[in-house]
Amino acid sequence: MKETVAYSSSTEHVSATLPTFRPRHVPDVPEDVDFYMEHLNDPNFDLSKRPQSTGGISSHTFELDQKKRISSSDIDAESQYDSERFSDRYTERAESRNSTAIDFDDESPYPEVRAAVASIDDPTMPVNTFRMWFLGLFFTIAVSGMNQITGIVAQLIALPFGKGLERILPTTRFKTFGYSWSLNPGPFNIKEHVCITVMANVVVAGAYATDVIATQKIFYNHQVSYAYEILLVLSTQCFGFCLGGILRQFVVWPSSMIWPGALVNSALFNTLHKNYGKSDRGHVSRERFFCYVLIGSFVWYWVPGYLFTGLSMFNWVCWIAPENGVVNTLFGAASGLGMGLFTFDWSMISYIGSPLVTPWWSEMNTAASLVLCFWVLVPILYFTNTWYSKFMPISSYLSFDRTGMPYDPTAIVTNGEFDAEKYLSYSPLYMSTTLAIAYGVAFASFASICVHTFLWFRRDIARRLRSSLKDERDVHSRLMQAYPEVPHWWYLIIGVLSFTFLCIAVEIFPTQLPIWGVVLGFVLAAVLALPVAMIQAITNQHVALQVMHELIIGYLLPGKPVANIIFKTITYIGTNQAVGFAGDLKLGHYMKIPPRTMFMIQVVAAVVSCFVVTGVQDWMFANVVDICTPQQTNGFICPSTNSFATASLIWGGIGPARLFSVGKPYSGLLWFFLVGALAPIPFYFLARRYPLSFWRYINVPVFFAGVGAMPPATGINYASWALTGFIFNYWVRRYHFRWWMRFNYILSAGLDAGVALSMVVIFFCLYYPKGGINLNWWGNTVWMNTKDAMGAPFYILNPGETFGPETWS
Repeated sequence: MKETVAYSSSTEHVSATLPTFRPRHVPDVPEDVDFYMEHLNDPNFDLSKRPQSTGGISSHTFELDQKKRISSSDIDAESQYDSERFSDRYTERAESRNSTAIDFDDESPYPEVRAAVASIDDPTMPVNTFRMWFLGLFFTIAVSGMNQITGIVAQLIALPFGKGLERILPTTRFKTFGYSWSLNPGPFNIKEHVCITVMANVVVAGAYATDVIATQKIFYNHQVSYAYEILLVLSTQCFGFCLGGILRQFVVWPSSMIWPGALVNSALFNTLHKNYGKSDRGHVSRERFFCYVLIGSFVWYWVPGYLFTGLSMFNWVCWIAPENGVVNTLFGAASGLGMGLFTFDWSMISYIGSPLVTPWWSEMNTAASLVLCFWVLVPILYFTNTWYSKFMPISSYLSFDRTGMPYDPTAIVTNGEFDAEKYLSYSPLYMSTTLAIAYGVAFASFASICVHTFLWFRRDIARRLRSSLKDERDVHSRLMQAYPEVPHWWYLIIGVLSFTFLCIAVEIFPTQLPIWGVVLGFVLAAVLALPVAMIQAITNQHVALQVMHELIIGYLLPGKPVANIIFKTITYIGTNQAVGFAGDLKLGHYMKIPPRTMFMIQVVAAVVSCFVVTGVQDWMFANVVDICTPQQTNGFICPSTNSFATASLIWGGIGPARLFSVGKPYSGLLWFFLVGALAPIPFYFLARRYPLSFWRYINVPVFFAGVGAMPPATGINYASWALTGFIFNYWVRRYHFRWWMRFNYILSAGLDAGVALSMVVIFFCLYYPKGGINLNWWGNTVWMNTKDAMGAPFYILNPGETFGPETWS
């Protein structure tokens, strides 16, 4: 390989070659597309060590020339990139990201980023405006209070609301404390829109701790005060922001952390706020394409979502043989393995996330895990009746008793506490085969993500501990240097306050969780936040580790179900909020939102939502009769809360010692820890030895964690997701690269938006009115009249019969 030269800023002269473009209309596609395709989305490829180019130009002159060309033509974000031809191809995996000559100084080295993110910025654009705060708080309250509005719906609705305020608000300027401001500083702009959407995204998932409160009130009959509720919700929701801020230098500033999910939002924002019609020749403009897709998706969803639901649960083999146990077990889409491969419902395809966003190699890792773990291993275990599995459906997120019925947690509780005597007289707990293997895979994912992170990222993490935003070379980091960064101590204050509030909550109120449990939860969340965030930033796969949290505290504090769920909430939501916060920071990084403004809007949205969700929940508990019970007449049966309470009894009451310890029924699943720890090692050395082979695409944490939604997800969700992703992110991208760069992310946003809007309309217009309007015909009932839909086990017990041992402990 040719020698590289030390990194120089864009104001200095470096050795480089002029970028070469094909003589065609926008978007410009570099001649060395094959080179990009060879290394695109490769987490093992180091872009910092590239061959030295020949010839000399001034990068500063080149950058100024670029800005002049950009300002003189109305071109879109996907055409605003340059790329340099490589004199030869890189064939050696770099050990660390040392600074070298700037080959991509004025554009991102990733085509995904160039396709979705503009490489120019206007620092004078108003962001911290009255309109932004008014609409941001409005959507914060509406989204957190109603719990029916998705993030993309808020993103779409915010634009006409903003344009409306632009028309009606006065433009008079005021002076307050020497600061001049106006209710209407000019046209509603893209940065205001981004901030409003981020505030909605912060609260769209609700507050995880509200399930803790509901479980204590409904299942354990605890009388908790509002002070306890707000302290618990505030501390758990805001702690993640402290971790997310600390992660900036690892997962936000580096260009290699592309965050595919943020690219979809970025592409949609640029599409909604720019008019490309004049510069589009020979193809439809992106904003018009988005409208076409949105309308088509909205209309089509009425078919699988209401008119012919059999197209959604497309287990067509089971329609042919509805009473055949083997067929329903293998091909069922409800309680089977979902080997039917595809569905016609985009909400089912994108159940685990949009397949158009996730890199194809990441989807193939997940698909391989589906086949090996759930389509090969699970049937073997099931049909050999391991763990008495034939007396239960092969796939169910429920647990069962020895009669084959769903496990009744109230049968082993006395005065809100686990009762060992009742447990011994009732039944041991049994899991479906899919759920048991899902736990095993979760154990493996925990071990593998620790080993994988150490092998691949240890040097990068060590180097970035000493880095700052000024050390980053890509254009977006350089543009963000125009804005003051958020000091670390701001985030530390959030963390200290969260820790203090939580300690007060667990000490003053009956939680069974000691202070050392709070400390352990905070430490565990902090340790896991970085590897989980790095995996999601690179692969768009979220690693959910709540099973590990339940396992750890279940062994440390057996027989304390409330302590178990609070500890799980601290660790899981702390890590989850940190990753989500970092993802929003990356979106702000791409859209050039001032970091301090991002900090303020996210913290304010989180704090406001805490008061809203606790207030709404308390009102519902006081005014809705039989809430969170099967007898509730209006459908407020709280399935997630019921699952949450059941998990508290399984892990905190019965405890993992009765399930997974040596000699217990599911002890064999502990071998997954060893498998997960060892699996990354050979693939690491193979990828280093053969850096351009297919070995570099094998990501063991994604292999294990990618199937984390199984169950309730089934094979039909994963198979259709992987198939769609392979078509668009491999085949279309490989053979129709220009189309993919222009429309792929817009297609994903349009499909998601159309389905989300259609769901809202169908629910409020057809299902929500009293009595509802349901179509009762073959297309909507054929999939229900199968053993799969009824959740029938392979062996059906007669009344009074049981399975399993006669005694247990």
